[in-house]
Amino acid sequence: MSNLAKNNLINLLFIIGIFLFDRLTKIYILNLSESGIEVDFYIFSFLNIYLVWNKGVGFGLFSFDNQLFYNIISFIIVLIVLYLIYLLFYQSGVKKYFISSIIGGALGNLFDRFTYFAVPDFIDLHYINFHWFIFNVADIFITLGLICLIFAEFLSKDQNKKNYEKQI
Repeated sequence: MSNLAKNNLINLLFIIGIFLFDRLTKIYILNLSESGIEVDFYIFSFLNIYLVWNKGVGFGLFSFDNQLFYNIISFIIVLIVLYLIYLLFYQSGVKKYFISSIIGGALGNLFDRFTYFAVPDFIDLHYINFHWFIFNVADIFITLGLICLIFAEFLSKDQNKKNYEKQI
């Protein structure tokens, strides 16, 4: 097996792993809800599990009841995932894992959008009376992947600038 094929296989397994981890957590929470257990319980003083259905994008942004708007957002997300898959083949090093993380999370949320017509969010971080947006495991991987990808871009541009200055 070539090195390129091996790297692509590892990235595919990483994406599938994130997707499955996200699905398992959502299935667990949804099964609790369907069994009649109220999904509103504290884990720590700053973290509780509280099930909400999100029709918007990450962290409930752009959430509307308009079906046309929902379909447009879903279509845009599909286009972004396809573009990320395209980028995945042209990246190297850790950037591939950051992009894979985003893709795995996005596929988890897309699955919910097409299956339930909403995304189950259930992780509620808070401090006293300040609550962050309620989110899910897929959102964690998307956010971490984006943050790491941005840092990697800044670091690579900084390194390219240093290399360019050495040549002059």
